[in-house]
Amino acid sequence: MKNFQHRTTNDAIDNRLKISNHQLKVPKAKLASGSVVGLYPIILDGGKTIIYTSDKSKESEIRSKYALRQ
Repeated sequence: MKNFQHRTTNDAIDNRLKISNHQLKVPKAKLASGSVVGLYPIILDGGKTIIYTSDKSKESEIRSKYALRQ
């Protein structure tokens, strides 16, 4: 029996070390999770609830859905 270390092609350590998996390739939108940059605020309930949306044209739709929910 030969003594050698079996390595699979999808080894986790090798995948982490690949240059293609570094955070430089991650889109900025994913790195800034929780960021409201580029989003429009919709203030509801006199400021108690704020909803951020990327499409300002849907403001009336969001307001009507929120009103129906209560």
